Amino acid sequence: MAATIENSNAGQATKKKHLGIPEAVFVEDVDSFMKQPGNETADAALRRLDEQYQKYKYMELNLTQKKLRLKNQIPQITQTLEILRHMQKKKETTEPMETHFLLADNVYCKASVPPTDKVCLWLGANVMLEYNIDEAQALLEKNLSTASRNLETLVDDLDFLRDQFTTIEVNMARVYNWDVKRRSKENLLKSAEKS
Repeated sequence: MAATIENSNAGQATKKKHLGIPEAVFVEDVDSFMKQPGNETADAALRRLDEQYQKYKYMELNLTQKKLRLKNQIPQITQTLEILRHMQKKKETTEPMETHFLLADNVYCKASVPPTDKVCLWLGANVMLEYNIDEAQALLEKNLSTASRNLETLVDDLDFLRDQFTTIEVNMARVYNWDVKRRSKENLLKSAEKS
């Protein structure tokens, strides 16, 4: 009994782990699958499986977009952290730092930045906040670790989703083959009755 509870808890942890992506059940016995409610015909069963497949495709699209956003975000955070570390080193000197600011795509402006212990971070949604360099560095390191963790989770979820694609595709092939065999048996019976 305890082993059963542990196994079911492990199964629940796996389901929760994948962002609510439902697990596709492999159809081992097509005959019993076709006797379930809603599977009156092979076409109806294939339609339901195809609908599930399309839902997985939609989930894959969303997860892929999130993955691309994170892959773009991580280098930006890393670059900003490098700049902050450089500013931290230059904070103790009295000479200004020469740099180039990005004004627009491929348009830069040369600037001289005096030593400072304050920076402004663009948080998104038209929000920019001023931080001292240590606070900004801590915030960016936290954001970088969160983004990296989220990227790892997304990669795992996409792998899980690919497994679900495979399961659904195999299920569809098994139902289709079952229907072909059923039809050929019916045709053999009809031709045997005629002769």
